[in-house]
Amino acid sequence: MAVEAAALDAAPPVLPDTPDGGDIRARIDVRAWLRIGVVAAVPLLGLLICMAATRTNVLVPQADRPVPSWMAGPLRYVGFDTPTGVAIGMMLLLFAAYVVAVVVAERVPPRTVLIAVIAFNVIVLLGPPLFSTDVFSYQMYARLFASYHLNPYTHGPSAASLDSLYPYIGAKWISTPSVYGPLFTLASAALAGASITASEFVFKLVAALASCGTLFLIWRCARLRNLNPTRAIALFGLNPLVTLYGVGGGHNDLLMLLFTTASIYALLSRRNVVGGASIIISAATKLTGGVLLPFAMADRTHPDDMGRRHRNILLGAAAAAIVIAIPSFLLFGGGLFKLPSTLRDVQSQGIWQSVPGFFLNLTGNSESHTITSVLGLIFAGVCLWLLWRVWHGRMDWLEGAGWATFMMLVTAGSLLPWYVSWLLPLVGLTSSRRLWRASLWMTGVATLMTVTTYLSNGIPLLKIF
Repeated sequence: MAVEAAALDAAPPVLPDTPDGGDIRARIDVRAWLRIGVVAAVPLLGLLICMAATRTNVLVPQADRPVPSWMAGPLRYVGFDTPTGVAIGMMLLLFAAYVVAVVVAERVPPRTVLIAVIAFNVIVLLGPPLFSTDVFSYQMYARLFASYHLNPYTHGPSAASLDSLYPYIGAKWISTPSVYGPLFTLASAALAGASITASEFVFKLVAALASCGTLFLIWRCARLRNLNPTRAIALFGLNPLVTLYGVGGGHNDLLMLLFTTASIYALLSRRNVVGGASIIISAATKLTGGVLLPFAMADRTHPDDMGRRHRNILLGAAAAAIVIAIPSFLLFGGGLFKLPSTLRDVQSQGIWQSVPGFFLNLTGNSESHTITSVLGLIFAGVCLWLLWRVWHGRMDWLEGAGWATFMMLVTAGSLLPWYVSWLLPLVGLTSSRRLWRASLWMTGVATLMTVTTYLSNGIPLLKIF
């Protein structure tokens, strides 16, 4: 990490007016092009992975393999088969390129980083769905509600086992009711009658647009906080777990992050009513978005205006909660009260796919329910300590929210790779080097866990493509 600090803090060299000045300029030009090349390597490696995904993909039923053209997308014309070793190498090389790109981002033209980020999103959008069946679950829950008139918070996809979508639902989710916020479920109902092809693309398109919107807001927020926005954009937009997994899987986490980042921008702009409302909208998309609210309330940056600020945040939050809650309870009733228990069950079932579970598997320990309870207590205790520090002015509120999100990921009973995206907007808007490094480590750990999980279950990495 000393190398990272040196790369970030290094000042531009002063070229001597000597005959050797040309050689020095040439060396500097080479270094500049190398930095640009590393940034460009991220979307290029993403392209290779998406091309490989058009040939083999375990997200589709066995009967549909090789990947049907409607799912493979336009990249099927240039697709290729990938040996397992090459696939592993591409994933690890992509992570390495991402880390270096973040380190050198401040010394690369902002336009270059933006072009690389946009290209990465477009490439993944044109590819097949990647790494997750969630994009099919979204439409299935919408069909349960809009087509079968069943409550998706009390019924799982198995209640409509004859539906054409059913073979695409992941085994873990067949009998699991919805774990998503009511606002997202209601919005998804618009796609209940769409074809699988159309809905899959629309969910990916929404994720891509949400990602780009989040990037725009990160840029604006960084300006307000006097931070370099280019590095923050690279941290989020070039992260393979955000784009390859998040956009590639059409995940609603990116929609949640759009509202979360919008709330941060509103709060930094002193539009506190809008900020409070945006936090609730984020949580109504996916409950994780609510973690920002207590830290926004604990912020005492402007003590003279603190009382009115807190009242306005709560006013906006309460107004949004009422507007969302009324139709949600009218349509879903008491089923919404099952959401916390469903989430708890999912977390306890997924202990094997988490940071603690990764190490517990090495020891052969399988006491998942006890461990999940202990981890929950640890997370709550850390959050209270962080809130105390923010309240007493010993920590910036966004840094506190960032560390709370980091601990949420570390203590989660089920850690899916794209969950790392929850952390990155908060990290990009802080100046904490420790938090920046922690986010890179978390990206690396999630990537390693993914590769190890597939290999330990006897599934070649090629198969996840």
